[in-house]
Amino acid sequence: MTQKKFQVLVLNQIAPIGLKQLPNDSYHVAKDVNRPDAILVRSHDMHEMAIPDSVLAIGRAGAGTNNIPVKAMSERGVPVFNAPGANANAVKELVLAGMLISARNLAPALQFVSSLHGNGDSEDQLAKRIEDGKKQFAGMELPNHTLGVIGLGKIGSLIADAAIKLGMNVLGYDPEITVDAAWGLPSQVRKAHSIDEVLKASHFVTLHVPLVPATKHLINAKNLANLRAGGTLLNFSREEIVDAAAVAASLDAHHLKCYVTDFPVGTLLGHSGVVALPHLGASTREAEDNCAVMVADQIRDYLEHGIIQNAVNFPNVVMPREAPHRLAIANANVPNMVGQISSAMAEAGLNIHNMLNRSKGDMAYTLVDVDSAVKPNVIARIAAVQGVRAVRYLPRAG
Repeated sequence: MTQKKFQVLVLNQIAPIGLKQLPNDSYHVAKDVNRPDAILVRSHDMHEMAIPDSVLAIGRAGAGTNNIPVKAMSERGVPVFNAPGANANAVKELVLAGMLISARNLAPALQFVSSLHGNGDSEDQLAKRIEDGKKQFAGMELPNHTLGVIGLGKIGSLIADAAIKLGMNVLGYDPEITVDAAWGLPSQVRKAHSIDEVLKASHFVTLHVPLVPATKHLINAKNLANLRAGGTLLNFSREEIVDAAAVAASLDAHHLKCYVTDFPVGTLLGHSGVVALPHLGASTREAEDNCAVMVADQIRDYLEHGIIQNAVNFPNVVMPREAPHRLAIANANVPNMVGQISSAMAEAGLNIHNMLNRSKGDMAYTLVDVDSAVKPNVIARIAAVQGVRAVRYLPRAG
């Protein structure tokens, strides 16, 4: 019997190299799928979208998932995957460019030269005006200055490493740093114990934290007052991480020298101290390819094997198959769930070959490999356990 193809709905243009990870013999990928098993998305806002109950997973070809109703998907037992770190080099390069733009006063210098067009000057007159005008754009070099990095994930770590190679001192702060991230951090990075410590000591401060309720307006009027006078703030994280009104006030007071951001807002547009880019962080061919490949691989692993890596609302659960039949169970993280699941299988005469259970916040996820086929009534019994949100049966293909 021919195995049914997985149906994948694509809401935005996804790099073809990523879609190639979903082979035509097993997947139907299109923009007009009615009953999708999975959805691939980039920027499309899914909050007002009627997401079919057939959806088993959502993959965001990028890092942020603010355009996806993650909480609602968690309640349905649907993992939301993203691609953290896939755009890290692209963002790193843009942050370095932002530091150089600020340090060398490149934005106003470019505007000055553009303003000279059409004045009818002779070459000698033009040369004199350029020579007289350049004095106001004298800048500074990066070596021996301090860069503060708030958020030391993949992007923050790459930026710290690049800054050290440029001769800068690096001060890092991340109370939520993972073990893997800590291993990847250059040893020369000095550890800060608070945001205020970073702001007081740094000539440049760059932000690389996710937008969650606790990080909204992480940089605000109160802590901007602690910023080293004449410092530069770089925001390539999310717009709401920074209080725009507080930035405007600090710039007007000539305390903050420059705000470099990838998120233009009306409050700051046209301000002489603001360098605003049109959300270019991941806008490279390489980053788009990396994100597409990463999230497609994750969706495929989940649909075919129940494996979860880089889901924002689920724990990482990776278990190689050791038996032909597998159950994947998403449930609320409450006591005795594993016991009830195990009891249901034991009463059905199923031998558990291997089991892995992990939790993340209020969500838990279990993979179970058994030696014989699982009958529909057993799946229905597990699905009926209070707190179970989704059950999938994944017999090995072929």
